[in-house]
Amino acid sequence: MATSATSEASSDQLLVVIDPVARRTDGESVRIAKDVLSAGAQTKVCLPEGPEEFARALIRRGSRRPVVVGDDRALVRAVSVLHRRRELAGCALSMVPVGAALTVAGALGVPMGTVAAARAVLDGAERRLDLLVDDSDGVVLGALRIPSVVQREPVVEEGRPWLRTAQSLVRTLVPARETTLPAPRPARLRVEVDGVTLVDLDQPVETVSVSPGACGVAEVEVRPLSVGAEASPLLARGRTVSVSGADFRYRADAGVWGPVRRRTWTVWEGAWGLTVPASR
Repeated sequence: MATSATSEASSDQLLVVIDPVARRTDGESVRIAKDVLSAGAQTKVCLPEGPEEFARALIRRGSRRPVVVGDDRALVRAVSVLHRRRELAGCALSMVPVGAALTVAGALGVPMGTVAAARAVLDGAERRLDLLVDDSDGVVLGALRIPSVVQREPVVEEGRPWLRTAQSLVRTLVPARETTLPAPRPARLRVEVDGVTLVDLDQPVETVSVSPGACGVAEVEVRPLSVGAEASPLLARGRTVSVSGADFRYRADAGVWGPVRRRTWTVWEGAWGLTVPASR
């Protein structure tokens, strides 16, 4: 992950986009953030009600510097919008963390206190960061992890309330029988780093982790499933990481994605900027 701080943030015009989840969960922190930012710069406050309005506010920001007030999901949403419009390179983002899911923001150097974060927006410095971009143009800001097992989950019929009602009625009429759910099965995945196979489908794995490293490369760790003595992790570094195999899900930036059968991530070096305290 590129971590060099560049030019200092100035008290210019700000576009403060307040995520609706933040407004519902911690209105007092939102109010404090607005007060501190308004005292130090000219601000335009946007209160989007959903993802579409959130994106529209960023797109129409003009020359204003965007400030996201919200959690990790709000930050990922903002980066995703600007990335897909290919506007990340010239737009440094700022964040005031409000909410419960703030692991990514903290790891990236955003202060966790409302006042400290708002002051960093006004007086901090832009830090250029690497970005993992997948083959569907999705982004990962921090690390991603593929869990150790593939769960056999029941199929949920979306958009068919009548079917769910019928199934519920059948369950009330038919005596319950003891059932045994199929056991989870180990993940069998092929992991390739810059085209070189690190582990193949014949070797079940416990976990696969990918995270931005330094100088535009990703750090990859594969932990093979061991019987008896613990197996040593397989480590590699590269710009492109491909994972394929049976349907798998992965955790990234406070979300769970998939299932997919293949996904390739490429490191975009210094792709985006985040305002952090100047001393960091």
